[in-house]
Amino acid sequence: MSAWEAVIGLEIHSQLKTKTKIFATDPYQYGELANTQAGPVTLALPGVLPVLNQEVLDLAILAGLALNCKIAEITKFDRKHYFYPDLPKAYQISQYDMPYAVDGRVEYAIPKTQGEHLVRIHRIHMEEDAGKLLHSHHPDMQVSYVDLNRAGVPLIEIVTEPDLRTSTEAYYFLATLRNILRYVSVTDGNMEEGSLRCDANVSVRPGPDAPFGTRVEIKNLNSFRAVQAAIDYEIERQIDVLESGGQVIQSTVLWDADARVTRLMRTKEDAEDYRYFPEPDLPPFYIAPAKVKKIANSMPELPDAKRKRYEAEYQLPPYDAAVLTQEKEIAEYFEATVKVCGDPKKSSNWVKDEVLGVINKQDIALTDFVCTPARLGRLIQLIASGDLTSKMAKQVFEHIYTDDMDVDAIIQKHGYKQMDNAELPALVNKLMAAHPDNVTKIKGGNERVKGFFVGQIMKATRGQANPGELNRLIDEWLQKSTS
Repeated sequence: MSAWEAVIGLEIHSQLKTKTKIFATDPYQYGELANTQAGPVTLALPGVLPVLNQEVLDLAILAGLALNCKIAEITKFDRKHYFYPDLPKAYQISQYDMPYAVDGRVEYAIPKTQGEHLVRIHRIHMEEDAGKLLHSHHPDMQVSYVDLNRAGVPLIEIVTEPDLRTSTEAYYFLATLRNILRYVSVTDGNMEEGSLRCDANVSVRPGPDAPFGTRVEIKNLNSFRAVQAAIDYEIERQIDVLESGGQVIQSTVLWDADARVTRLMRTKEDAEDYRYFPEPDLPPFYIAPAKVKKIANSMPELPDAKRKRYEAEYQLPPYDAAVLTQEKEIAEYFEATVKVCGDPKKSSNWVKDEVLGVINKQDIALTDFVCTPARLGRLIQLIASGDLTSKMAKQVFEHIYTDDMDVDAIIQKHGYKQMDNAELPALVNKLMAAHPDNVTKIKGGNERVKGFFVGQIMKATRGQANPGELNRLIDEWLQKSTS
């Protein structure tokens, strides 16, 4: 086994859910025609001045509190200089030496492992996004187009300490972080739309007590799987370089998802390369503790607290509670179902096994699923009352999402109802008489053969027989036949 240890830190850019940009009144909506959401401030026309969007500050503070950060009383913006076509001003307004939030922490779990893991948050700062370059290859030349719609969109950049050691840890930490930010509604977290982006700083060292190695920053990670795959590749690449007698060069690389390799962008890059200095058009400003307290008091229930509440209040196993709280929409769907049927455990089973199974297979959003909590809750009610067997309920459930109908309408249309128990003794007598060998096996101690009889009668009755009554009648028949 290799003695090398990876050291990983993440930089996560999260787009804030505002209607307008961070320093301008330009609207922003993903997918609009190129350069239709870029006004004078975004375009850096002469004479324009930036003005901080108040909602950006409020959402940024909320994110900082959700990640257990200390909120600074005095903070400021800085100019970060670099020359690139997607940056009209030739500098980005960001925060350098006085970020608004520091010293946070996030606890996360890895499925099927014991205990919680901790990642420290070094800092969070606000900044504006850059535009987007679109590259087109022609026979004689390569042409690049600039779309400035995204320029000026408000971001927070979350910088972790180098506390991660494997790509699996990075995967589950990032998923937990995204879930927290979505719970407090500061971002939609859609990585495919660029509203959550991640860069990974990776180095390796010859053991846990050795100094940190030379780091390489990986960019262009637009999915959780990409984060995991890119980190794994870069770890192996650096180990190969070092074991071959070479040196890892501090650099920035791009992840090529098609080739599944990293490709060099630029070599050594440090803060002084950006020539930071305070933004003269935005003076330092004060964040009142009373404002921070007010935002803290408005904090919704976070996923970890919700998970613990589900275990205590609903008596759910830890696994169930973890699945149900992994996404805000799942928790809301589950709680709405419980309100209808009053049965947390049955609601949990149906949501995590049936509902999530269908939406994952069909690749649809839970909020678009036609089996609403009201419909699922009604289905669970009818199981509890004995009007539907479990098998019939699954058939009705399938009709709900294929036919988009209410439960009672489906039952009426297809005739789903539990059959009269008075009809069952004759079916039991007939089946037992037809299979004397299996009866002998049961009497010989093979209880599992009873499942054969139950299955045959359930099949013959299209799942409409009451399983509990059926098992009772089989036991009664066996008892009488041996007396």
